[in-house]
Amino acid sequence: MITPEQLKEVRRRVESLGRYLDVETKKIEVEEEELRTHVADFWEDRPKAEAQMRKIKELHFWIDSYTALEKQTEELELAVDFLKEGLVTEEEIDAQYAVLVESVEKLELRNMLRREEDKLGVVLKINSGAGGTESQDWAQMLMRLYLRWAESHGYKTSIAQLLEGDDAGIKSVTINIEGDYAYGYLKSENGVHRLVRVSPYNAQGKRMTSFASVFVTPLVDDTIEIHVDPAAVSWDTFRSGGAGGQNVNKVESGVRLRYQFKDPYTGEEEEILIENTETRDQPKNKENAMRQLKSILYDKELQHRMAEQAKVEAGKKKIEWGSQIRSYVFDDRRVKDHRTNHQTSDVNGVMDGDIDDFIKAYLMEFASSMEE
Repeated sequence: MITPEQLKEVRRRVESLGRYLDVETKKIEVEEEELRTHVADFWEDRPKAEAQMRKIKELHFWIDSYTALEKQTEELELAVDFLKEGLVTEEEIDAQYAVLVESVEKLELRNMLRREEDKLGVVLKINSGAGGTESQDWAQMLMRLYLRWAESHGYKTSIAQLLEGDDAGIKSVTINIEGDYAYGYLKSENGVHRLVRVSPYNAQGKRMTSFASVFVTPLVDDTIEIHVDPAAVSWDTFRSGGAGGQNVNKVESGVRLRYQFKDPYTGEEEEILIENTETRDQPKNKENAMRQLKSILYDKELQHRMAEQAKVEAGKKKIEWGSQIRSYVFDDRRVKDHRTNHQTSDVNGVMDGDIDDFIKAYLMEFASSMEE
């Protein structure tokens, strides 16, 4: 049975969320924004209209989510009163309390994602490290992890580019994950992931360590303006690899985009190379590759902002984007995040995509330092 202190604490958390979200102001805002959709020519500029509808949807999300929390809290408080009259059981109250706490935690987590880019989808690229088949198998295991995570959250996924391993696993994969706040959650996964296990590919049954790197960039949409210099773009086409078939053998549907990028802040030059074999349609693959290029350019601008912010906030704990972030030790049944020290013994659950607790721990520790 929950204690009076637990009931007071959850009520305090709900009221705090209400103040942070400023729900009453959002109710006024949504009325004003909905009035703008009533003009006769609203849908003539479709991209602008869709952006407006997304803005309204976002406001409704916060209002409706908080209203639901308030209702759940009131129902729990009523249930505690009904307990004295024998109308409910302690088990029913505990179950209500558990559901309410979970709802509060979800909204608290979402409230941490306040940056412009957090709302976007994500381009997630996995590269196997040195170590041949073992590292390539690890990269494929990570690919499955993130696909399962995305599926469990209702996100749409597509494989933009996949390079298979020599004997097993994959050398690299690029996954587009589309849906609200996918980047906000998965930015916590950017870095090097370390696996320790008894390798099935080692005849002596030795314990081996493998590495794979995960790169996460926001997947830009039509609402974000990104400048691409047409003179810096060049294209190649090639035949998509695969299991066979006439289209694979005869049609050059795969595209390779090369972009000569010059950093506007440092003057450094580099070539950005993107390959896309997502579909059998070459124009569609070109469109997808260009979208990935815009995502990379957008991410470079974000990285610059973060670097400038880090200079200002030198006293705060730094987030090293390229560092080893997490270890998965199969024999010891332990997965540990080295940035937050959060760990779990549920290795199988993590490998099935259950990483929300790691994401939450990361955001709880670093979200405030990443706010603009």
